[in-house]
Amino acid sequence: MRFLRKSSVYALLSVLGFILVYPLIWIFFGSFKTNNDILGSIKLLPAEFVLEGYRLGWAGSGQFTFGHFFLNTFQMVIPTVLLTTFSSYVIAYGFARFRFPMHKILFALMLSTLMLPPTVVIIPRYILFNNLGWLDTYLPFVVPALLGFSPFYIFMQYQFLRGLPKELDESAVMDGCNSFKIMTHILLPLSKPALVAAAVFNFMWAWNEFFSVLIYISSVSKYTVSLGLRMMMDIDAATTWNQIMAMSVLSMLPCALFFFFAQKFFVEGIAKSGIKG
Repeated sequence: MRFLRKSSVYALLSVLGFILVYPLIWIFFGSFKTNNDILGSIKLLPAEFVLEGYRLGWAGSGQFTFGHFFLNTFQMVIPTVLLTTFSSYVIAYGFARFRFPMHKILFALMLSTLMLPPTVVIIPRYILFNNLGWLDTYLPFVVPALLGFSPFYIFMQYQFLRGLPKELDESAVMDGCNSFKIMTHILLPLSKPALVAAAVFNFMWAWNEFFSVLIYISSVSKYTVSLGLRMMMDIDAATTWNQIMAMSVLSMLPCALFFFFAQKFFVEGIAKSGIKG
């Protein structure tokens, strides 16, 4: 009876998993179809496997190839992820290990910004970045990342640091360590799971960012992958769906590979920080 119950649960989860993954499978096989095959048939497998979508999609439709958009995305995402992870860790360390005036009020104020929709502050941010001369650059993404602008990652790493015993700090103080050395030499190596989990989340969100990039970036030469995909959907001409699907598959690879190589630390960081779905 127990075997049947477990088997039915696994079968149900397998069916639900296949339903969730099926659109991605369809896009993958659709990238090897011709445009006529995509529009004329609902079959999963293509009538004939062709690489036209990848070849023409990568070449692009103008003076910039899709490789150029990939390079732009990495130039924006990598500094953003590294600085966000580092700044969030420093702020989380301050909240987790120190008690200072208005500690609880400031922490509650920081968490309350999680409930503020990003679209509410898009206009004042645009005015600020325009006055600073940062529009059409990646500075609106990089500089806020350095200043710990994301309370989600701060809270994630705060929860993880709270789980580390304070006896570690006391032992380090007895050995002559100051607060900075405790943060960098004692707690930082132990916080690797939380740091990797925050980096994975941030990488996926920054890589797929569309709205903010559309607002702040105006030059096609600085477009990211998300804007490059949107530019391929020409409303004045026939949309080449095979090229869009092919470039969509390639655009998913960095996130998938990053998660694959970091999944061990990612799962551990999620479990120990208390950020569970």
